[in-house]
Amino acid sequence: MKTTHSDPTVQPVPAAVVEQVDAADVTLSNPKWAVIALGANLGNRLETLQGAVDALEDTPGLRVKAVSGVYETEPWGVEPGSQPSYLNAVALVKTTLPPSSLLERAHAVEEAFHRVREERWGARTIDVDIVAYADVVSDDPVLTLPHPRAHQRAFVLAPWHDVDPAAQLPGRGTVADLLAAIGHEGVVPRTDLELRLPE
Repeated sequence: MKTTHSDPTVQPVPAAVVEQVDAADVTLSNPKWAVIALGANLGNRLETLQGAVDALEDTPGLRVKAVSGVYETEPWGVEPGSQPSYLNAVALVKTTLPPSSLLERAHAVEEAFHRVREERWGARTIDVDIVAYADVVSDDPVLTLPHPRAHQRAFVLAPWHDVDPAAQLPGRGTVADLLAAIGHEGVVPRTDLELRLPE
């Protein structure tokens, strides 16, 4: 009977090596900063926002570096009183994912929380929008960068300014100036609510 010799070069990867690889992924090679806006106005809004932050952190090649305070805002683009108010926040992330993959991940997070896209400006359990990705400016209809309406939205600018007061919106100027120009009307800080940075 012929004995089979296992290939000596094929060994189980030790757990310590796996940990080192994962740690290298945590530190990321040549990462880019991205700004992600989060909003929810159905269900347990705060729990859903926290779940979205945690899901982003669980993405290979992405680390959540900062999370803003929570703001309560009136729905955009609909009749006043026709929808529940939103809770909004902004996450700053470092990622090695290209913008297209980051968009896929954002959509996957939305789907995980049962986001339904039946109507524009419709109520939603969660909205995960890429506001900016490094200094990229792109008019790709699938993912326009920076977000084409971010400069008009206090519910994006106010929380973004909280976590990065010196932030710039590519092609539009500083977030501080943009926010000063449109004001905080309809955007209320919820100091009683808090999102945690993932451990």
